[in-house]
Amino acid sequence: MIHVRSKKDLEVTLSKALNFKNAKVSSEQYVTPSGIAAEVLWKAYFNGHIEEKVIADLGCGTGVLGIGALLLGAKSVLFVDNDDKALQICRENIQKLQSERSGLGQVEFLEKDVASVDQRVDTVIMNPPFGTKKKHADKGFLKKAFSITKVTYSFHKSSTNDYIISLAQANKQNISEQFSFNYLLRNTMKHHTKEKEYIEVSCFVFER
Repeated sequence: MIHVRSKKDLEVTLSKALNFKNAKVSSEQYVTPSGIAAEVLWKAYFNGHIEEKVIADLGCGTGVLGIGALLLGAKSVLFVDNDDKALQICRENIQKLQSERSGLGQVEFLEKDVASVDQRVDTVIMNPPFGTKKKHADKGFLKKAFSITKVTYSFHKSSTNDYIISLAQANKQNISEQFSFNYLLRNTMKHHTKEKEYIEVSCFVFER
């Protein structure tokens, strides 16, 4: 059962989620903008990849993508992050959501590195580190996703698109769709000098 009336309703609900309190630069902890999250989740829903499906949000952070999956009728959502503080905020967001809406799918939280995840799922929806601080930091997330599901939605910095495409080919993944966004990075870390900045980000849909 879907728990929102429209894509806009989904966006507004996601925008109310708690953010990181002290985002870690090394982990590239940025919240997925609610409008972009809603756009991709809505598409995934109409593609038949969310409702009554088992979903994993790898590197979930505060849980925006997984929360969106719950609102769109996911059977269950696995939230995975190795940062206990981020996962605690995610739990708080879920608890608030559960207090406001009944009939949501089941949730599970795993405080561990994504490399340790071994549960099979129907769909992975994730926004891994872009690799700004550690080159190709998203590679491990993708390889794990490819090993536990047949459908992956994943965000990546557009400047690395050629690398992502070659990685997909090497892992026998078909890129069925690709979306491009101007991704808003707000001033949430000490090294930020601008109030806000936009970067080009792509969301790939991998299938096999």
